[in-house]
Amino acid sequence: MYKFYSNCVSWPSGDVFNEGGLSDMIDNAIDITRKTFMKYVYMSELKDIEMSLGYDNHYKQGLTMAGDYHVGYHRSKLHGKRVYYFRHSAIEYVFVNN
Repeated sequence: MYKFYSNCVSWPSGDVFNEGGLSDMIDNAIDITRKTFMKYVYMSELKDIEMSLGYDNHYKQGLTMAGDYHVGYHRSKLHGKRVYYFRHSAIEYVFVNN
């Protein structure tokens, strides 16, 4: 399973433009579905992030992350290792394998 590592705002500045770093990860990403994303990441961590971003738990309570068509889900490589991430408000939230 993939655990939350960091978002791009908190990314180590020395690794943003390094070969295989954050910029390369973003440039080489492929789009995936939320369903695929959910197969690989820890749900408890994702739920915590969703709550911190202001999403509701259920669509009858308000907007959920699953219902927000502005959120994109992606698979890529970070320094040669597969990662999954989602993009919310132009911020990448990256999950890495242990």
